[in-house]
Amino acid sequence: MAPQDALTGWDENATAEAYEAFTRIHPMYNVTSLDLAGRAGLADAGLVVDLCGGAGATARAILGLVPDRARVVSVDSSGAMQRVGRRSLSDPRLSWITAPAEQLDAHVPAGGVDAVVCNSAIWKADVAAVFAAVARVLRPGGRFVFNIGGGFAGVHHPDERTVRTGPSLNTLIHLVAARDHGYTPPPKGTDTAPKLPLETVTTELAAAGLALVETEVTAQHGTMAEKKAWLSIPVFARPAGGGFTHAQRMEILDAAYSLTTPDTPTVTSWLVAVAQRPVDTP
Repeated sequence: MAPQDALTGWDENATAEAYEAFTRIHPMYNVTSLDLAGRAGLADAGLVVDLCGGAGATARAILGLVPDRARVVSVDSSGAMQRVGRRSLSDPRLSWITAPAEQLDAHVPAGGVDAVVCNSAIWKADVAAVFAAVARVLRPGGRFVFNIGGGFAGVHHPDERTVRTGPSLNTLIHLVAARDHGYTPPPKGTDTAPKLPLETVTTELAAAGLALVETEVTAQHGTMAEKKAWLSIPVFARPAGGGFTHAQRMEILDAAYSLTTPDTPTVTSWLVAVAQRPVDTP
């Protein structure tokens, strides 16, 4: 299998199948989905959008909180992810739209959406265009709830320092790749600036006419076994560079994982944001 990346590799059957299997076996995406859905104020919602919804993990969490009369629309640009999702998630309240997040407003009514929820994906979109589309579809008072990985947002929960016991699996992967495969890691300090810090989020939300009403840095606790399973998904496999095939990356992952123990605790930080279309918006 040729290497894939986390921006362009989602519309592949192998990625979709691996991702769906991960969400079924491991709690990571289900936990973050429940967290975001719980912040969206869904008790009286009539129409909710699961943006960049993938195979439906977040839609499942939303469906558990909305009324029976509500409609949920899962929007994603990957037909492969949605095909997998349709197999495992069948609910008459849920519909699937294959489209880029930036084109959300072409598929749902302007001013008719009670909440938009986006789990783990806003960083890979055109943020300004997505925020503008979300602002157009939200009703006055409607909520936009999303999260950004700590590395992309430049935030770290204190638990990262107190819980971690040894090097991360990513660190070990790069060490093994350098030791056994001649891989040269990028120089230290290369591309270390956060891709989507809170300052940028706040500025872009304001430009779209949305108000940031809540932020929190959360910690998600897992294990090294879960991290290995996540890094086995083709779009997340490491090292990202070096010209390795997926098979070679899995070989490196296995060697790095052998230097750990399955129940070694891991911590992932998230920046969670809740924005709102102002009530007095015309």
